[in-house]
Amino acid sequence: MSRFWWVRHGPTHKKAAIGWSDPPADLSDTSALSRLSAHLPSDALVVSSDLSRAVATADAIQGARQRLPHLPDIREMNYGAWEGMGFDAIAKRDPDISHAFWTTPGDVAPPEGESWNSLSTRVRRAVDDLTGQHDDIIAVAHFGTILAALQYAGGFDPAHAFTFRIDNLSVTRLDRIDARWRIHCVNHAP
Repeated sequence: MSRFWWVRHGPTHKKAAIGWSDPPADLSDTSALSRLSAHLPSDALVVSSDLSRAVATADAIQGARQRLPHLPDIREMNYGAWEGMGFDAIAKRDPDISHAFWTTPGDVAPPEGESWNSLSTRVRRAVDDLTGQHDDIIAVAHFGTILAALQYAGGFDPAHAFTFRIDNLSVTRLDRIDARWRIHCVNHAP
């Protein structure tokens, strides 16, 4: 069995498409970080995306837990030319592509960016590689990454995965028992 404790990084306070760009996380809410760390299993392995907002969040909750090397496959989606743009600006720049990207996620990608299916493929690969390494794995990652892991565990289509909310510093726990998945909780705020 592998229990994945997906943690979304601390907030960046950006109201834009933030994927592979690397703004820092606001980790000033030390009470929330302490509650989060206390909620997570003390003997779990910790892994994070290689983006600084995830790395810093993992550092803040790691405690005495063993750390695995950063994992680029659990990065946020690459928004390409949309990176850092507000959502209204994206819709104005690329109305047809952006509408299709958000309403029918799958193979549609931002210009010079990554499609939902590409993100899902790399997240699935990372999950499969991590499965079995330890009973409990804390994976500090991003909104899209966690939705992709949830899609994988639930067997959902991409549009269904987009219906879930994943707040900063929340926990989504997905348990893999043999070859079957169980969704234990989504967007839990300890």
